[in-house]
Amino acid sequence: MNSARVVITGLGAITPLGLTAGDMWEGLCAGKSGIGKIRAFDPVGFSCKLAGEVPDYKIREYLPKSRRKSVKLMSRDIELAIIAANEALTGSGIITQGIDPERVNVNPERMAINLGAGLISCDLVELSPAVAASITDGKFDIQKWGKDGLDLVTPLWLLKYLPNMLACHIGIIHDIQGPSNTITCAEASAHLAIGEAAQIIERGDSDIALAGGAEAKVNPIVMIRQCLLKRAISENENDPAAACRPFDADAKGSVFGEGAGMVVLENAENARKRGAKIYAEVAGVGGSNNINPSYECLEPEGKGTQIAIEKALADAQIGPEDLDLIVPHGTGVPADDLAEAKAIEAAIGEAAAKKAVFPTKSMLSNTGAASGALDVITACFAMTEGRIPAAKNCDKKADGCNLNIVKQIQETNINYALCCSYTYGGQTAAVVLKRPE
Repeated sequence: MNSARVVITGLGAITPLGLTAGDMWEGLCAGKSGIGKIRAFDPVGFSCKLAGEVPDYKIREYLPKSRRKSVKLMSRDIELAIIAANEALTGSGIITQGIDPERVNVNPERMAINLGAGLISCDLVELSPAVAASITDGKFDIQKWGKDGLDLVTPLWLLKYLPNMLACHIGIIHDIQGPSNTITCAEASAHLAIGEAAQIIERGDSDIALAGGAEAKVNPIVMIRQCLLKRAISENENDPAAACRPFDADAKGSVFGEGAGMVVLENAENARKRGAKIYAEVAGVGGSNNINPSYECLEPEGKGTQIAIEKALADAQIGPEDLDLIVPHGTGVPADDLAEAKAIEAAIGEAAAKKAVFPTKSMLSNTGAASGALDVITACFAMTEGRIPAAKNCDKKADGCNLNIVKQIQETNINYALCCSYTYGGQTAAVVLKRPE
């Protein structure tokens, strides 16, 4: 049986640059930064006081009236995912029950959902009364927690913070009845989710799939961990736009943020029959693991990332010379950026010094499980418009980095684009996109 070709027909995003995928793309092209001083909580005492936060929104405006009561069971991660999913589905021309129950044009049993999600940290104010009731002589008392504290936690509390709740809420809203999966591999999650969703369509188990990821990392619990592990930058507090500097000689660390990115994947024949706009074809996917015993950082040679890239290129049946654009992970952590640069060079050889490389996190921040999907959406826009934006904050490449970081906007045809990612804990992933015929 021949595998179905898989294309992207819908894009949706909410990022520090705006509430839509178009806002994100316009901001990237303008060199705009979505990084600023933390507003979500008082970061006093934190070594990093910067983050990428999305603009204000009202989640009820993105929900059907029948689903608005469920807002009380939604974490911020879930809300972000719903907003991006709505845009992706609406833009694709697919009409689900959540968009217009009277004009549904998709068989819900033939639609899948594969999402990446992070470790959802709770709002501290929800637990503070319970913790306060569990104190004995100034110290947390586990027995008192079990006796008195837990009674102050709502029984439905956990339903806000299970990673699979992103796909669950979206699936219920839009009546998605096909295969469903949640991938919790941090920054590699979205690429892995998109790859798996594409394979579901390829083998004929679904005609359409919603895939991507979402995460809200602007949370005291998340941020203090990144500070303690020294991944988060502790400088540039007064110049947030210059803080995150992927592959730059003056890089000092990453900036973390929040966002969501979703794409609609579709059987190419199905997309053409209904006259859908096609942004790109998913030509190849690959995954692997890094092998550094110290999970806090990538292994020095980036071997796991190299393998993922090589697998994706082999799956796409192309060589390094066919690539026109690379969207790397590029966090701004010097050792990890260098390891990724070495991995890309090892995977594609001399082409690494020639192929255009455009990192996004200098403007979007590290949005965790959303980041890979946002990079795929960026590559789709670049491919559709024939334009590669200029990288921000890479004024002088770090020693040992031989990548061709784009310094000025390039107007060019993009036939193939590579997006790659890795995460602390081991997973690596890569996706190759092809310009639609």
